[in-house]
Amino acid sequence: MDACNPTITPKTQDRQAELTLRGIALGAAITVVFMAANLYMGLKTGMTFSSSIPAAMISMGAFRLMGGAGILENNIVQTQASAAGTLCNVILALPGLVLIGHWHGFPFWQTTAVCLLGGLLGVAFSIPLRRALVSGSDLPYPEGIAAAEVLKTGHEEQGGHGLRDLLGAAAAAGMIGLATTGLKILGEGLNGAVSLGGAVFRSGTGFSLALVGVGYLVGIGASLALLTGVLVAWGIAVPILTALSPDPGKSAGAAAEAVWSGQVRLMGAGIIAVGGMWTVGSLARPIFASIRAALSGSGGLGKDHPREERDLPITWVAAATLGLCVPLAILFGYFAKPADLGSLMIVLAVAATLFTILFGFLMAAACGYLAGLLGSSSSPISGIGILTTMATALLLPVILGHSAGADGERFVTGMALLLTSVIITTSSIANDNLQDLKTGQVVGATPWHQQVALILGVGVGAVVIAPLLALLYEAYGFVGAPAHEGQDPGSAMPAPQAALMTQIANGITQNELPWSMVLIGAGLGVVLVAAESWLKRRNLTFPALTVGIGMYLPLSVEMTIAIGGVLGWVAERRLRAWIGSDGGKTGKKADKAVGAARRRGVLLASGFLVGESCVGVLLAGTDLLAGHSAAIAIAGKDFAPYATGLGLAVFLAGLIVYLRMVSTPAVTPREP
Repeated sequence: MDACNPTITPKTQDRQAELTLRGIALGAAITVVFMAANLYMGLKTGMTFSSSIPAAMISMGAFRLMGGAGILENNIVQTQASAAGTLCNVILALPGLVLIGHWHGFPFWQTTAVCLLGGLLGVAFSIPLRRALVSGSDLPYPEGIAAAEVLKTGHEEQGGHGLRDLLGAAAAAGMIGLATTGLKILGEGLNGAVSLGGAVFRSGTGFSLALVGVGYLVGIGASLALLTGVLVAWGIAVPILTALSPDPGKSAGAAAEAVWSGQVRLMGAGIIAVGGMWTVGSLARPIFASIRAALSGSGGLGKDHPREERDLPITWVAAATLGLCVPLAILFGYFAKPADLGSLMIVLAVAATLFTILFGFLMAAACGYLAGLLGSSSSPISGIGILTTMATALLLPVILGHSAGADGERFVTGMALLLTSVIITTSSIANDNLQDLKTGQVVGATPWHQQVALILGVGVGAVVIAPLLALLYEAYGFVGAPAHEGQDPGSAMPAPQAALMTQIANGITQNELPWSMVLIGAGLGVVLVAAESWLKRRNLTFPALTVGIGMYLPLSVEMTIAIGGVLGWVAERRLRAWIGSDGGKTGKKADKAVGAARRRGVLLASGFLVGESCVGVLLAGTDLLAGHSAAIAIAGKDFAPYATGLGLAVFLAGLIVYLRMVSTPAVTPREP
């Protein structure tokens, strides 16, 4: 019996409804809402949010209105909705085709094919990876565990304390999120830069309790690796580069930001490349063992396997992957048709398909590992996009030579962006799916039921995303793309990540990319991988990939995550010190008290993610309907001079309260 959920046993779970028509219908409806919100936010800010936890909350509320549902049925809804919402990551590259003028909108069947084929590949890759990265590993999967805690707490008949903690944290984070990003009463972060002898140093943090929760969930090891990346990027690389190339026309902060975005992030991409390849290589043995295990016996669906270990048969997965090669080749060939390549078009289509399958699997494995380490929201999908863009922009001219004609550079850039879009979709779906499968493992779900739900989610999302992208483009346009008649250029959406991918692809095809930064990052990655291996033999965690992420993600994001990790470490030390001074608990009793406090911390962290994510959905929906955010932000105009100070005060107060709550044995564990 589960000590956290005494009313649910394996036998009662076997009798629960799991994959139902009403659950599928509800999941599809939530998918459409989150798809619209994520597309709008991503094109406007370059950031998207994970929809797993808010989808779980919404499904529980909706099912209660319908008469109730079991935890497994709710899990299927959040699985389907989160899978489709993850497809929105295609905006990291696909709008680049509009920016370079290759597309003049988003053609329905090509856009749908990119999302559908890439998404189905992601589902297929996540099935053998599940046993290697979920069942056979001790990765924390912070968002997967958080979603499971939400589901378990919502279904506990005697879970009043846990539910109150969860809802209280959600309310607090939601109100702060509304006051920060919605009403503009509180500042979103604190940043400062100073120039010393031409070298610019910058520091700062965000005020997001959700990111603090992520840091608490991922732990101190990953947080220290992030801080190492911050130190290398902002304490060494940016000061040196700004001193070597001063820009008197910019402020210190603007100069530091320009150097980081144009050069230092590429160093982070180099670290990610080396760390990713090393990670995939180290996972080769468990991945192949997972595939062999899936091939044994009945192939995954038979009764000789426990229900909680039944995947879709690996033979079906392999056949489906091979079958997807045909429409992929057709997609690439159709895209290349205007270039008039002749017989070379077939060679290009076949080569692009093979690259998508092989490189896509490697990136899916790396992203799945990072999903387990840091969570889906913090996984560097845009870094994967950069690496894919670089690889494709380098390889395509080797295949094509001068066969693409006078418009060859634009065609190579466009083809690179198309390949990148498919691989980003594949990696994103595998990344998110493994997080969902971890949630299912915790609550006792059937993997093959979840995998079917993932396929349905990808199908719904792929059909919806093309008209939504077309609608947003027609309504607002993109910065750098020609404006349509009646559009206000001032309201054009920046599509920042797609613009960056386009810049990289153009830089390679036109020989203007600063390769020195990428190579420096790769060399640093080799050193960090060696350090990771040395520390791992001593039972210490210091992932090299996370150092690259620390150089790649915005400063305010990574600093806030690191604060959460350090806070969790301090809380456990305080709790153990209190237990030791009390003298009443030692050994197993002390571990139980620490475990109870840790569970409370997970619930509170989950609540932070729930509250801020739900408010993000509501604000994005309001923004989409209103066309701009001026109406909701008008309340904050009188507070603008004080917003940063107020935000800092509220953030610090929240950290103090959170630290007190997770460092005292307020929640006692149930005795077995």
